Amino acid sequence: MIAKAKEFITTIPVNKVSIKDLLSFEKSPRNMLVAVLTVAFIALFVIGVATYLVHGHHAYNVTREHPWGLLIAVYIFFVVSSTGLCIIGSLGDVFGFKDYELISKRAIFGSIVTILAGFAVIAFEIGHPVRMLIYNILSPGLTSAIWWMGTLYGIYLTFMIVEFVFLLKGDMKSAKTFGLIGLLVGLAAHSNLGSVFGFLNARPISNGVFYPTYFILTAFITGVYLAYIMMGFRYKLDFPAEVKKMLTGLAKIQGLLISILIFFVAWKMLTDVYGGMPNRAEVATHIFHSWTFWAEVILAMLIPLFVILRDMGKSPVLFFWVSLSGMVGVFFMRYNLVHDTQLKPLQMLKVKEYQLPPEWIHYFPSMTEIMISLGGLGLCVAMYYVGTKFFNLDSDH
Repeated sequence: MIAKAKEFITTIPVNKVSIKDLLSFEKSPRNMLVAVLTVAFIALFVIGVATYLVHGHHAYNVTREHPWGLLIAVYIFFVVSSTGLCIIGSLGDVFGFKDYELISKRAIFGSIVTILAGFAVIAFEIGHPVRMLIYNILSPGLTSAIWWMGTLYGIYLTFMIVEFVFLLKGDMKSAKTFGLIGLLVGLAAHSNLGSVFGFLNARPISNGVFYPTYFILTAFITGVYLAYIMMGFRYKLDFPAEVKKMLTGLAKIQGLLISILIFFVAWKMLTDVYGGMPNRAEVATHIFHSWTFWAEVILAMLIPLFVILRDMGKSPVLFFWVSLSGMVGVFFMRYNLVHDTQLKPLQMLKVKEYQLPPEWIHYFPSMTEIMISLGGLGLCVAMYYVGTKFFNLDSDH
């Protein structure tokens, strides 16, 4: 078995790359800016991690009243991106849509990179990540949504790696099998991540069946944005005819998905406000007056939908830039999800004697949290760039 595994690994087609090759790229202003930001973000990651290792969670602005902070939001941002790219990659190699085979390898590799970046960020939010891995196996919490989330994402990552290897080898039959299983496990993991919020009985604003389905819908939307961004950098915005055809199809799908998302969000807000349910209606009203909520709505929904309806996705260069702003909106979507859940103090909140509990809980990330979060983005871009050098991510068809 070991010999077969060794043979399997050694036959993976990999380009021979030197340090000089890694440092050789077109010195355009855009590429130089991305390179400088990537190096700077990784440096910030190192500084942020060092600060965390010295001071522990005291380096973060999280509290007992607001225990989930920026790192949780960034982790969700990355794993949502990973699931979205997995869906995009599956359109071609799993479901046989020929137009989308152009992006299968690139999307599947992107799904691996983004979830690894998410794990890198969340590792410094968990108090003892190594101990967590050990006891995840030794004493599984089968009734815990968070246990299922970690376990399913670990299995999902394994299947994505195996699928990617078979795609590199050109074994489409095996890639389809592992891709389908990986997609199903990924969707299960992602809807389960939504249930982490949906199971919060003490937080009426989150409790319910909304988030498990909402997470899958927004993952698909995020995957389309990232597909445009990856193909835009790959072809330097000079798209060949077959790529334009694929991107136009994705834009039309995106228009439908965003339209559904707008109805999702509208009905969520309406049902939250209607009836004046305590700890729910006032939180929804507070969210509605937040600028971060409108940043999410305008950048991730309204502007992209307007651009798509304007010419039905026939301007891929324009939608590349819209996708960049859309990803900023997606980040606010994840941040709002985590922060808004904790806006209202719990009734059991302990305060000092003669002190009234606060009406709202305020939180702003510490510099350490910001540095680690930006570092996750830097790691993601760096891993993806290295992958483009080592592997042939273009379609072989």
